[in-house]
Amino acid sequence: MRSSRKTLNVISVIIPTLNEAANIAATIRSAGQGGEVEVIVADGGSTDATAAIVRDLGIRLVESLPGRALQMNTAARLAGGDILLFLHADTRLPEGYPRAVRRTLRLPFVSAGAFSLLIDARRASMRFVAYWANWRSRVLGTPYGDQAIFLSAETFHDIGGYPEMPIMEDFELIRRLSRMGRVVTVPQRVTTSARRWVNMGVLRTTVLNQLIVVSYLLGASPRRLARWYRGGRGVSPVT
Repeated sequence: MRSSRKTLNVISVIIPTLNEAANIAATIRSAGQGGEVEVIVADGGSTDATAAIVRDLGIRLVESLPGRALQMNTAARLAGGDILLFLHADTRLPEGYPRAVRRTLRLPFVSAGAFSLLIDARRASMRFVAYWANWRSRVLGTPYGDQAIFLSAETFHDIGGYPEMPIMEDFELIRRLSRMGRVVTVPQRVTTSARRWVNMGVLRTTVLNQLIVVSYLLGASPRRLARWYRGGRGVSPVT
């Protein structure tokens, strides 16, 4: 991995969307925009008002075939930032996040970073889920995509971007990055929607997630796992 840490200034925030009209405005506002931050929304064919909202906010909209990895890679190829930050459409960034991102990527032997997780719900079960996610990402160095993974554009392109898989693309990206250096979880927290746990239940969602991870590590096909995921949750892996 070549180093360009001294020139890590402009952050390109890339947000993949598919029918996210209810969330996208708040997510974009949390990212901000200006001379050192650009926001790109990579839409996978929304049929609701997502695209119109993005355009009304003056944000760059990139159209892509559906699939979160494909959408993010498409936007990343067009991004102008030295740093790429991948943000789920139902997740909001913390105030002052650019400083934490730049500071982390300037540390020695760091290949990427992510944020700690806060789930937008008051239930004790949601606090436990967030606690487990934060422990896993800090101790094991394995944050998931809803923690807003960030890395230098150079590193991202060097490793070939996201593997274009129907599911587990963030998990596989982090595995590859871990071979190149440390993946750091910063204390600042992103706030993500509780909808996926509410829709199916905390216990069932947690068990399904872990079964998918274990099955993937044992060699199960990502295509088969994606069908399992959709059958279990009733939603597409892009949401």
